[in-house]
Amino acid sequence: MRRYGFVVVCLVSVLAFTASLYAADMQVGTWKINLAKSKYTPATLAPKSTTVKSEGVENGIKTVVDTVDPQGKSFHYEYTVKYDGKDYAVKGDPNRDTTAIKRIDDYTFEQINKKSGKITATSRFVYARDGKSRTQATTGANAQGQKISNVVVWNKQ
Repeated sequence: MRRYGFVVVCLVSVLAFTASLYAADMQVGTWKINLAKSKYTPATLAPKSTTVKSEGVENGIKTVVDTVDPQGKSFHYEYTVKYDGKDYAVKGDPNRDTTAIKRIDDYTFEQINKKSGKITATSRFVYARDGKSRTQATTGANAQGQKISNVVVWNKQ
């Protein structure tokens, strides 16, 4: 009887550990920009719309972004990253060719974007405890060299 108890304890421990590896990732889901609550500096950089779809992968996310820029031009880009702070390729984004993401805690992530090895923007994502919204604070420079300082609010769909 004692042996069965030990086996049960071992199985429960393994299941708990496995579940913690794949715990809920706040970034996973479909996010739409809330332009009414967002602030872009300079204001002329605000997109007309942006939708981000992220799915979980082992220790990271796969992200697909569809955006319409201020002039009405559509862009589609994507990347898959691990939360290890290392650079990963971004396909289709004219403003960056790599990105790196670190998980600070369950609700906070830092992202560093680069173009040709040079940091172009740094973002900090903070997720609401209920998981329904997130705020992204970004500083850096755009492709034209203008300094940017944006606070973008996203709603989970």
